[in-house]
Amino acid sequence: MAFLIYNTCMLMVLLSSSVTSFAFPGFSFGWGGGGGAGDGSFGGGDGSFGGVLGYSGLFPEFYSFSCPQANDIVMSVLEDVIAKDPRMAASLLRLHFHDCFVQGCDASVLLDDSAMFTSEKNAGPNANSIRGFEVIDEIKSKLEEACPETVSCADILALAARGSTVLSGGPNWELPLGRRDATQANFKESNNNLPPPNSTIQNLITLFRRQGLDEVDLVSLSGAHTIGMARCTSFKQRLYNQDGNNQPDSTLERTYSNGLKEICPKTGGDSNISPLDFSSPARFDNTYFKLIMWGKGLLTSDQVLLNGNVEETMFLVKAFAEDDSLFYDQFARSMVKMGNINPLTGFNGEIRKNCRMVNQL
Repeated sequence: MAFLIYNTCMLMVLLSSSVTSFAFPGFSFGWGGGGGAGDGSFGGGDGSFGGVLGYSGLFPEFYSFSCPQANDIVMSVLEDVIAKDPRMAASLLRLHFHDCFVQGCDASVLLDDSAMFTSEKNAGPNANSIRGFEVIDEIKSKLEEACPETVSCADILALAARGSTVLSGGPNWELPLGRRDATQANFKESNNNLPPPNSTIQNLITLFRRQGLDEVDLVSLSGAHTIGMARCTSFKQRLYNQDGNNQPDSTLERTYSNGLKEICPKTGGDSNISPLDFSSPARFDNTYFKLIMWGKGLLTSDQVLLNGNVEETMFLVKAFAEDDSLFYDQFARSMVKMGNINPLTGFNGEIRKNCRMVNQL
């Protein structure tokens, strides 16, 4: 009984610490209109988005008058693409994450090389890894036809991430909009700010805190690995030489490890892929956390959430494994919080006509 009371209190403390500034109690997570606007009250009153919560001019009804069909256009493209390639949902979710962790949610990750800067696409964590640019191009093209020079590439990334989650069976959320696009990329930040797959728990915590995200956000957002694939190069060291002693990672369940070795031989096969969640790789659910509990997290950065000896993350992995609704709710909250990392608003940045390049004067 005492243990149950402790667990309940611990969960309340952890989640309240993350929710205090960013929760939106009382909101229905419906799609609504206007590019994500829903039935909730935004601008005042309980659970509202506005200056009091620091959303820097972002609000769900941003396109209600200028491009009310924005979200419908995004979803129509996503439905077709994900039906043909379910893996693309995870790729688009990851694009939003890789964008926001580098100088904020400003679509800098979409910029190609130019005479002025080196593209973030060429950075170590991104090269030959992130994908989905052609989907963003298609969405942008359709939006430009319907609402020229109105919907930013940064907002397209945020809408695509939410839509991909929903179409994979995951939660929905009210999405503040109004981001503008960066006019430069940041290759150096891409190499320094994006967590590598072999991260220790302390490295993960440090990189997330650098973005204003806490341990609750770390664990819930890691749950995005419930869908998608990873290349062998991202986890091969766990199979053969985790600690430099030519031994596999001791936290990796043996049968699972042996199966992975068939996909990823000791030499070669670096571009072979394996599901991050082998039980339901195309369905957004809480199985990812259950697999971690069983020693079957694919990446080091997955398994250390439980085995990294940080009480908060260990507790949350167990809580999310037991309660999918709890995970869904917190994932939605953390996605909103991440999507608010240093957005360009007002007259800052621009609305790109082509997401791959800055506008020409």
